[in-house]
Amino acid sequence: MYGWRARVGLIIPSSNTTMEPEMWKLMPEGVSIHSARARLEKVTVEELYAMEKEVAYASKLLATADVDIVVFGCTTGSLVGGTGYDEKIAREISKASGKPAVATATAVIEALKVLGARNIALATPYIDEVNEKEVRFLESHGYRVVDLKALRIERNTDIGRVSPSTVYRLVRSLDTRNADVVFISCTNLRTIEVIDVLEKDLGLPVFSSNTATAWMTLRTLGIRETGFPAGQLLRKYL
Repeated sequence: MYGWRARVGLIIPSSNTTMEPEMWKLMPEGVSIHSARARLEKVTVEELYAMEKEVAYASKLLATADVDIVVFGCTTGSLVGGTGYDEKIAREISKASGKPAVATATAVIEALKVLGARNIALATPYIDEVNEKEVRFLESHGYRVVDLKALRIERNTDIGRVSPSTVYRLVRSLDTRNADVVFISCTNLRTIEVIDVLEKDLGLPVFSSNTATAWMTLRTLGIRETGFPAGQLLRKYL
């Protein structure tokens, strides 16, 4: 039986093509991923807000698979409404599913806490209106974005086509002199192959939306190992 150790219910944007493969790699043996989708084609503020309407129904569907936890796997979809929006979505999920819930934006904040970071170098694939929402959310939690570089891609399937080498170059273009940590945002951006290399080259902790989500999911489940080497967050802090 798959999921003999734990079954993870994962809600992702309908156009997300990256998070499922990365989560499968990041989960250790015996932990399985079971997905539901909420409609989103373009990563715009309007469409990110609209996703919330489908969260409760998706949570109820995942509960029928007898999952142990439900994860809302969208960074900006869980922060677009500002401070506390991620917690609101998690409450909706738990109410609908009867299961513990994790939202990616919450996982990002918790990762920053354990890494002891205050100053963030931020890399994203987003357009400006979405970047503004993310910076505001991070600042509302007491963090400072010291540099931001973005690919400014609107269509989510195009974000899913970005190569790890492009992500590497995007991160290396950041000014990290005043940063404590590098955060690569977006669950549809392929990152896990380059995080260890980036940490070595930059001499800083580097994490992504997917590594933060996997980390918090495993911690919530009480599982202390990962299935793929992708940065010190997963190596040192599970």
